[in-house]
Amino acid sequence: MKHPKKIKLTKREKRAQRIRNKVSGTPDRPRMAVSRSLKNMYVQIIDDVQGVTILGLGSCGAEIRGMEIGDGKIGVSKALGKLVAEKAKEKGITKVVFDRSGFLYHGRVKAVADGAREGGLEF
Repeated sequence: MKHPKKIKLTKREKRAQRIRNKVSGTPDRPRMAVSRSLKNMYVQIIDDVQGVTILGLGSCGAEIRGMEIGDGKIGVSKALGKLVAEKAKEKGITKVVFDRSGFLYHGRVKAVADGAREGGLEF
């Protein structure tokens, strides 16, 4: 029998797996997953018990594009965090579990978290 190819994971993917083993979203306290690409940031609020995405926003969305934001990508990320907190409050969510998806907690990832805290989310 032939063995399947082993897939080498990047350091970020290994960190993401470690984090996901510990972090899980519930209906009372859903998971706020942050993902970043070279140009944009994406945030989802997920209930892992039901397997449902409650809310999903990206920095390339129309709401963010219409805002006057300075400070480049970090300013956009902070504004995205505030917008996510605002939309989550509308859906009755005040507490979340933060999932950084293996990304280091600095720069744009930290800016999203700070913006969400300023917007009133608790984690």
